[in-house]
Amino acid sequence: MEKMVNIKINGMPLSVPADSTILEAARLAGIDIPTLCYLKGINEIGACRMCVVEVKGARSLVASCVYPVNEGMEVQTNTAKIQRSRKMTLEMLLSVHNQDCLACKRSGNCEFQTLCNEMGVEQTDRFEGAKPDATRDESTLHLIRDNSKCILCRRCVAACADQHVAVIGPNCRGFDTHIACSFEKPLNDVPCVSCGQCIVSCPTGALTERDQCDEVMAALNDPEKYVVVQTAPAIRATLGECFGLPVGTNVKGKMVAALRRLGFDKVFDTDFGADLTIMEEANELLERVQNGGPLPLITSCSPGWIKFCEYYYPELLPNVSSCKSPQQMTGAVIKTYYAQKNNIDPKNIVVVSVMPCVAKKFEVKREDEDGAGAGIPDTDIAITTRELARLINMAHINFNRLPDEDFDPALGVSTGAAAIFGATGGVMEAALRTAADALEGKSLDSVEYTEIRGTEGIKEAVYHVGGMDVKVAAVSGLNNANEVLEKVKNGEGGYHFIEIMCCPGGCVNGGGQPIQPAAVRSFTDLKAERAKALYEEDKNLPLRKSHESPLIKMIYEEFFEKPGSHKAHEILHTSYVPRKKY
Repeated sequence: MEKMVNIKINGMPLSVPADSTILEAARLAGIDIPTLCYLKGINEIGACRMCVVEVKGARSLVASCVYPVNEGMEVQTNTAKIQRSRKMTLEMLLSVHNQDCLACKRSGNCEFQTLCNEMGVEQTDRFEGAKPDATRDESTLHLIRDNSKCILCRRCVAACADQHVAVIGPNCRGFDTHIACSFEKPLNDVPCVSCGQCIVSCPTGALTERDQCDEVMAALNDPEKYVVVQTAPAIRATLGECFGLPVGTNVKGKMVAALRRLGFDKVFDTDFGADLTIMEEANELLERVQNGGPLPLITSCSPGWIKFCEYYYPELLPNVSSCKSPQQMTGAVIKTYYAQKNNIDPKNIVVVSVMPCVAKKFEVKREDEDGAGAGIPDTDIAITTRELARLINMAHINFNRLPDEDFDPALGVSTGAAAIFGATGGVMEAALRTAADALEGKSLDSVEYTEIRGTEGIKEAVYHVGGMDVKVAAVSGLNNANEVLEKVKNGEGGYHFIEIMCCPGGCVNGGGQPIQPAAVRSFTDLKAERAKALYEEDKNLPLRKSHESPLIKMIYEEFFEKPGSHKAHEILHTSYVPRKKY
């Protein structure tokens, strides 16, 4: 039984777990103590001093996020002394902060701005004086760093370290402290993997995705262009958060309706590309198992993970599936099969993808991602969930009042296997549904591989199929990926198949997803709640195996012939390159 202690908060007696901090204990009492630097399990450093409280007997205010409770403790969270301290902290931060809030993409969803509003802190000259030099890094394809909006909370630094990359940190000391790369290198010159976890961790507008809304609007307003949009599986489980809906609400129908009203010529489902990916990836696994190819086979759907492998484990690139990601496969099919069927010049097609991931902005620019040939990119523009919400708001579309509509049928039919791609373990489970049927030579009734579900960073299982034991692992988060890859590198583990997703929890927690404040991120399991929506959709779909999709069957009969064919390799597969870290 969990050990409890008795304390008082604001005179109210409470019994709380003995290993709680004051911050956690107060939350149990319905009191949200304000924070700026705190992210549970990632950044618990007590540095910003917003969460200070009074403890009876203590000589000064204490940081509640790191101060443990003990038997008989008496705490005050909202005295005049505390209010003065918090307000002074905000005023001092604001004195060196870029206050052009109307031009900031985080305005209205900025934790710093929210606290200033709540505490009545406005533009003030009380601490007016010198401002530190503020750099702006626009060197990468996926994000922009504006240090004039940085409050030195170090949440981005902790998130980057939690991803085993750690390419940013505090440079200089005192008043000159700022967040940057070593030796002031631009982010593009260090082994950043473009995951964007720093962006969703940032409480202000210091880190934002490279916005491409204007490019999308320009394409939509160009009469010469045929503009198609595709949406990743995870978007339907998160977009609603941008419009005030509960975490984990599936808004697929409203999302499709909104995209149609934005003016796209066709609205397609990237789930189709996910089914196609499974056909190619499952075939690749079977070929390697049966013909002695390099094992384990490691999935290739996450561009952040691919970039990590190219930087840190180039010797394992032969183990990585050559399959393009669903985004790229869908784009390639649109500009080949679909273009031919509809007599459209692929040069006039603009494919816009809505992705949970800022690394997709990098992926669309990779070499060997031009299935239509002649240097025509599979996907032209990748935008995030946040950018789609921005476009919907710009067009004054009332999202919550929209009717539910269906994807366009040409590339809108998909299976439950594709729907779960957005959750960690989903790609593995989808591939096993198809590979197991192939190995057994029959359609199996069991389609749920629950051992590899859940938000744990590393999940392992052994399945007996086709007369052999197949050992698999589903991994999310690059610290966990590093642990598993070290085993593979050292000849340990005995895995046949490994799924790796760059972001902790998978695409539902990607760097392009809606930004939730620390009070939500720290105490709500966003990964699990968002994933539930995808598993629920899978459970309710009539088709739950990729190879059973009539659209997948048709496209192989009419165009690709069979999984792994020469034509499939030309259009649906890609290659990787070792990258120098420095």
